[in-house]
Formats: sequence, C-alpha cells, structure tokens
Amino acid sequence: QVQLVESGGGLVQAGGSLRLSCVASGPNFSFYSMTWYRQAPGKQRESVAAITSSGITAYTDSVKGRFTISRDNAKKSVYLQMNSLKPEDAGVYYCHNGRVWGQGTQVVVSS
Repeated sequence: QVQLVESGGGLVQAGGSLRLSCVASGPNFSFYSMTWYRQAPGKQRESVAAITSSGITAYTDSVKGRFTISRDNAKKSVYLQMNSLKPEDAGVYYCHNGRVWGQGTQVVVSS
C-alpha cells in the first residue's frame, strides 16, 4: 500500500545545490526510518543519509557537512538538501523505508 515518489533531481554544476523530496502515500509514515540511497553508473547502490522516526540522523562520510536529511511527518515527506555538489555525487537517488523503494530521481553534476 505504501508508495514512495522522489523528485527534485536534475542537472547542476559542481558546487551547486539541489533539494530532493520523497513523498509517501499510505499509512504509518511516522513510524519508519527513512534512508536516501544513490547509485552511480557501474557502481553499487550506497546509503547516503538516514533519519529515524525520532529524528536521529546519520550520513556516509563522503557527504558529511554537505548534505542534510530531514522529514516532515505531517506531509509524509523526507528531504535531502545537497550542497557543494561534486561530480562524484551524481547518480540516481532513491528513497527507502526499509521495505519499499521509490522509483529514483537522477542527479547529474557537471564539472
């Protein structure tokens, strides 16, 4: 019943910013920990940032200080603010609640 839909990806120059959104449908959003993953071409999908139901966050080392994950339970949404983007940040970004995946949104960073 739960579905996740990402948006906000696009083409940016290195050093720029994007804000990704993931909107959930269905019940019980506030109970889920939410995670952003990304997958670059030819590479394994990796966890980027996570936020628990109580708001505790965690980040992979490569994005610490540049990315911020947040959530708005009233809107059933989770966000990823990405600043100081680097070419190595490019890839398809996915929202995940531990069971269901979104369709992904592409991020392209030009140098």
